Amino acid sequence: MEALMTWLEAQLADNSIFTLQTLGFYGEGLVTTVQLVALSLIIGLLLAVPLAIARGSKHRWVSLPIFLYCYVFRGTPLLVQLYLIYYGVVFVDGIQETWLWVILEKPFVPALIAFTLNTAAYTTEIFRGAIKSTDRGEIEAARAYGMSRGLMLRRIVLPSAFRRALPAYGNEVIFMLHASAIASVVTIMDLTGAARYVYARFYAPFDAFLFVAAIYLCLTFAILYLFRYLEKRLLAHLKPASG
Repeated sequence: MEALMTWLEAQLADNSIFTLQTLGFYGEGLVTTVQLVALSLIIGLLLAVPLAIARGSKHRWVSLPIFLYCYVFRGTPLLVQLYLIYYGVVFVDGIQETWLWVILEKPFVPALIAFTLNTAAYTTEIFRGAIKSTDRGEIEAARAYGMSRGLMLRRIVLPSAFRRALPAYGNEVIFMLHASAIASVVTIMDLTGAARYVYARFYAPFDAFLFVAAIYLCLTFAILYLFRYLEKRLLAHLKPASG
């Protein structure tokens, strides 16, 4: 590692902008961005599956609140949601005297809450549509075998819905990666925050933001490759037989 750092420092010796220090800022921003996006997607997915099931309930007192939640978070900009959660938490009476304030005063947590609620709303609708489009024959076959509703959901409906929802969910993952660029507006040092720092220090907007754009492109292509691989494996049975 020491030899690699020495070689890298020698390569960057003639570059006044991209030094080991500025690359370190980009590295920290990359870690923060990946953590923020990954955590929000994981928690959002865990919330979206039960919400999508409940969203299809025949009881309006169950489905209506979920519909309103999805409608609000899908119908308003993520930036506005982030501002409301980040700045609005201060106005909750008495929260600064509780243990919650130790967690919520850090900008990462309000940003994580905003991103999670946003992606959970979109993912809920994605999975609701996939569940709703489950073939009636699969459901009738499961009932013929005497499966309970819970067993049918676990073994038939949800695995089938997940495969159908995979392409749309891949787009949602990419959208969340791109949307994470707004996290820097609440003082989080993510990738965009690192680019802002480099720009402010060296007055080089093209160098700073083109470099971060290249990092986002690499992350996007990696996500695309992952989901294309998953689609190829999980949806292989839908390909027409070669004849």
